[in-house]
Amino acid sequence: MQLTKWLIALPLAITTLTGCSLLEKLVYRIDINQGNYVEQEAVEKLKFGMTKEQVRYVMGSPMLVENGYPDTWYYIYHHTKGHHDSIQKNLVVNFNGNGQLVDVTGDFTASDDFFESIN
Repeated sequence: MQLTKWLIALPLAITTLTGCSLLEKLVYRIDINQGNYVEQEAVEKLKFGMTKEQVRYVMGSPMLVENGYPDTWYYIYHHTKGHHDSIQKNLVVNFNGNGQLVDVTGDFTASDDFFESIN
């Protein structure tokens, strides 16, 4: 009888001690997407000298335009897949004082044709 109690208590004790991490993996967690989903193909359409309206047409509205710095647009994408670590991708688009595109930086690269004319 005493052995039976121990055989029941031992697995319960182990489950209780490790249950949180085990239970966390068993519970379904949805994927969470936040911000601007940016594709490399869209970034490659950007050309030096494009207006803000043209960039907005290609990329959509930016996630962030800081007060006092209206010529720097931030496209930020944050993705968390279930129990995996989060992934964040950033794209920073800079304009000159006349509202023309001059630079693209971040996790995406501009195309090799970036400095060619915008016909």
